[in-house]
Amino acid sequence: MSKSAKKGEETVVCVNCGTRLNTLYIQYSPGNIRLMKCDNCKAVADPYIECEFMIILIDLILHKPKAYRHLLYNMLSFKSEDIKHFTSHLQPQTSGTIWKSALLFLLLDAIRVFLLKRFNDDYGNSFLSMPKCREVFLDVLLGNIVFIVVLLLGTRFFVNCSLPITSYLEILLAVFVSSFFKVYLVAMMVWEFPSAVLYIIEMFVLSSNAVAFRVSTQQEAIRCISICLSAHAAKFLVDYWLLSLLPSSSR
Repeated sequence: MSKSAKKGEETVVCVNCGTRLNTLYIQYSPGNIRLMKCDNCKAVADPYIECEFMIILIDLILHKPKAYRHLLYNMLSFKSEDIKHFTSHLQPQTSGTIWKSALLFLLLDAIRVFLLKRFNDDYGNSFLSMPKCREVFLDVLLGNIVFIVVLLLGTRFFVNCSLPITSYLEILLAVFVSSFFKVYLVAMMVWEFPSAVLYIIEMFVLSSNAVAFRVSTQQEAIRCISICLSAHAAKFLVDYWLLSLLPSSSR
């Protein structure tokens, strides 16, 4: 007898066309499953179920929308209890996916800000002093507030002005998770790299954000790229504005 599929109680999607489905596979016994086909495109709904994570990671690096649909909808599941608790404020202490991804996103962005300041202001190899920590914290806080505001305003006015709050949280989660290229910044804390590598990583983050944004909003590529580019540009303007103010005020 068949069992209910994984995440069968939630909405999953076909990674090929994005059609909403109730199930991705049927499990007859442990290790014996049958992948379901999409009624819309007639292809296997999610072949990544049988793939190793390294294959999924490679496809994410290659910016394949199929891999992003698998990660964002069929692995993380946007319609999770974390988002419901967040919007209802019933359990604000819930440490769910959106909280963890946001904290990791901010931590990696703090590393980016430190590296940017080290390249431009001779910070050295440590930022443990209180003034330096305060500068990095202020830059990360203001930069990401501007980034999120521009991203959500772009979504509201250029995608759909009637989206519920859960949809905005879904978009934020997609952007946070798709910024995984920032992990490479950790290596720049250990080994010496030219400053150009920092901007190359940021370009990969921007392009990955645009793909995830397109997957979560189902809009055309040029509109998604424009919104993400505007958000990143506003964030960099804040970075360089603070970079020009804080060193002179702290000296």
